[in-house]
Amino acid sequence: MMRFLCFLGIILFIGGCRTSVIVPPPQKEPIFKPNVLRVGTLYGSQIYMIDDNGPSGFDYEMSKEFAQYLGLPLDIQPYPDRSSLFRALEQGNVDLIAAAFQQTPARNRRFRFSPPLYRVNQVLIYRKNTKAPINIDDIDEPISVMANSSYEETLIELKQTHRNLKWTPIYGKDNEELLEMVDRGEIKYTISDSTIVKVNQRFMPEIRQGIVLAKQRPIVWMLPPTNSDKTLSQLLAFWHQERKSGNIAFLKEKYFGHVKKFDYVDTRAFIRAVSSVLPLYQPLFELHGKDIDWRKLAATSYQESHWNPAAKSFTGVRGMMMLTSTTAKELGINDRLDPAKSIRGGATYLRNMLNRLPDVIPENQRMWFALASYNIGLGHVIDARKLAAKLKLNPNSWRDLKKVLPLLQKRKYYRKLKYGYGRGKEAVHYVDSIRRYYDTLLWIDQQSTRKQLKKSLIATI
Repeated sequence: MMRFLCFLGIILFIGGCRTSVIVPPPQKEPIFKPNVLRVGTLYGSQIYMIDDNGPSGFDYEMSKEFAQYLGLPLDIQPYPDRSSLFRALEQGNVDLIAAAFQQTPARNRRFRFSPPLYRVNQVLIYRKNTKAPINIDDIDEPISVMANSSYEETLIELKQTHRNLKWTPIYGKDNEELLEMVDRGEIKYTISDSTIVKVNQRFMPEIRQGIVLAKQRPIVWMLPPTNSDKTLSQLLAFWHQERKSGNIAFLKEKYFGHVKKFDYVDTRAFIRAVSSVLPLYQPLFELHGKDIDWRKLAATSYQESHWNPAAKSFTGVRGMMMLTSTTAKELGINDRLDPAKSIRGGATYLRNMLNRLPDVIPENQRMWFALASYNIGLGHVIDARKLAAKLKLNPNSWRDLKKVLPLLQKRKYYRKLKYGYGRGKEAVHYVDSIRRYYDTLLWIDQQSTRKQLKKSLIATI
C-alpha cells in the first residue's frame, strides 16, 4: 500500500511539473510603432496656411523637417481653437502641437515642451490715433483677449498687483481676427506677440504696439505629459541638428526677417493700390508670371513703378518694370510704356536672372538673389557671394548675403572686388520691400480661404 501511494505521488508530481512547463509565459504589451507623425496646429499666416502654392508657415516647415528626420510622413491636423487642440493632445489624437504657443506656468502643469524656437514679448495692441497707455494702470477699458490663451494667463497674473485691470475673454476668434477688430475700430485693446504684430501691420496698418505686458516668452512645441519620452528625445536631437545647420535661423529670417520696419504711409498706399490699380494689370501679371508666381512679379513692379505705366527715373529707366533702354532692346521690347510689353519684358529679365544663378543656391532662396540681381546687377551679387565666403558666411543663404551686400559700399571691401562699388544697402531694402508687398498679396488671397477652412473645421465639431 505504501509503495502504491509513493508511486501515485510521483505520478502526480510529474504531471504537475508537465502542467507548469506547458503554460506559456505572460506576453509583453506590443510595442506601438507609429507610421506617421501627427501634428496638431492652428491656421495662421506664420503657422500653417494653404494657398495655390501649397502649404506654408514656420511651424509647418519645421514639422515637415521633423517628419523627414524621423523618416515618417507628416499628417498635419488643423483645429479651430486652442481648447480642442489641447484636448486632441491629451486624448492622444495628435503626437505634438506646433502652433506658435508660448510656454506658461499653467501649461507646464499639463504638457511637456520642446526647446524654444524663438522668444516674443506680449504687447498691448491699440488703434492708431488712440491715446496710448503709458503703464498698465492707464488702460481705461477691458482688454479683449482670446479665452484660455497665454495672454489671459498673463492678465490673471497681473491682476494680483493691478486690481483695476479688466478683460473680456473672447471665444471662437483667433489672434489675427482680434487684430483685425482693432484695425477696424471694433475693439479698443487686445494683446498679441510682438512678432505677430510686425507681420500683420503689413495688412492692418492701423494697429500699434503699446506697453510690454510680458517679456521674452519662449515659443515652443507641446507634447503629452506621459509616454512621450522617445518623441522628446528625438525632438532634442532634431533641434540640435537644425540649429547647427542654420535651418531654424533661415526659417526665422524667411518669415520674420523682412518685417522689422513698418512704414504706415507706404502700407496704406499699397493696400489702396491693390484695390484700385492692381485689377487693371493683374491679368497681365498672371499671364507672364505663371512659373514665378504672378504676385512676386506684381510686387516687383510695385516696388519699381507703383504700377504706373508712365513711370520714369532720373537714370532713364521707364515703365511698369522700369527697364533700361538697353535691356528693353535685348528683350525685343520696342515700347517700354506699354504695360503688357513692359511686364512681359520684366518677367523675362527676372527669369533670366534666376537661370543665371549658380545651381547651388537653394530653390526656396533663388528668387531673392534674382531680385537683388534685378536691382543691383548680377555681377555685384556674384561679388557679394565671393565676399561672403571669405568672411566665412554662407554665400548661398539670403540671410547671410543680406549682411554682406551693404559692405559693397565700403572702400575696404569694394576695392578688392571685380565689379567694385555697389549700392548693396539699397538692394537689401529693395528685396525686403518686395517680400513685404508679396506677403500682403498672399495674405489677401489667403483670407477667404482661411475663413472658409475655419468654418468647415468648426462644423465638424
